[in-house]
Amino acid sequence: MAANSNFQLFSSSSAASGFFDSSTEPPVPPPPPPVEVLSSEVSLIVKCSVEPVNLEDGLTLLKGRVSTKEVFGLPNSDLVPGVYEGGLKLWEGSLDLIKALQAEVRNGHLSFSGKRVLELGCGHGLPGIFAFLEGASAAHFQDFNAEVLRCLTIPNVNANLSEKLSPSTSEDASSDTEGELRFFAGDWSQVHQCLPHANKKEKDLSCSSGHSPHSGYDIVLMAETIYSISAQHNLYSLIKKCLSHPGGVVYMAAKKHYFGVGGGTRQFLSMVEKDGAMAASLVAEVADGSSNVREVWKLSI
Repeated sequence: MAANSNFQLFSSSSAASGFFDSSTEPPVPPPPPPVEVLSSEVSLIVKCSVEPVNLEDGLTLLKGRVSTKEVFGLPNSDLVPGVYEGGLKLWEGSLDLIKALQAEVRNGHLSFSGKRVLELGCGHGLPGIFAFLEGASAAHFQDFNAEVLRCLTIPNVNANLSEKLSPSTSEDASSDTEGELRFFAGDWSQVHQCLPHANKKEKDLSCSSGHSPHSGYDIVLMAETIYSISAQHNLYSLIKKCLSHPGGVVYMAAKKHYFGVGGGTRQFLSMVEKDGAMAASLVAEVADGSSNVREVWKLSI
């Protein structure tokens, strides 16, 4: 599905009907302040076991497994808004995203070599790990919870990249001369304050003047991040603060609709379309009959 200026997801009447109203979502507590989590801060208490995940083209990655109760003192729950945002679970969209990225690389539509990559809502961090294995010069990982980074993301990155990382990197991943690995915790409304390649203010993506072509992240990756309608605006604003201009791209994997919480690709892409700064094109669709239809989209300036 090619991006074009006539791409329209909804008529004006559907928006007026209140379909996107997020007022039914319960209030959440204020988010913790944004912070960089060093790789040396990996949890020494919570045990992270790993198991293989077989993908396409002979690629095998490792996924970590930790207990939600052990990390957060919560029962095995997918989501507690404002407290725990599901980062300990490997969501199927992460694997959809990697498979789509593999196809994009294979078809010559995408190269990670020398690129600065940011994975938002990373959890296990598998898409960011894939980008690093494909030659990204920097792979930065963001999650709402610092505990997810310490107990799962960092151990999972270390497990997958142990052969690629130099001995010095085991102490501090940012010191790796062959590539930079860094980890950031915080809410999407604030985390740009500590991201090294993000602007403090939202970029005007409608023109190229006033922005260094070397600022920002070249590629932003995200999977299963748009389930909450109330959080979509902050996510999109963060993307515009982070994305390199010109040339930056976003690859997003998500479900068409998240039952029970109201978000989905249609709501998010309608907001992107209304803003007019980015074009959207469908990269892949997964309709296996066992779950809601899932999609991978590419957003470009």
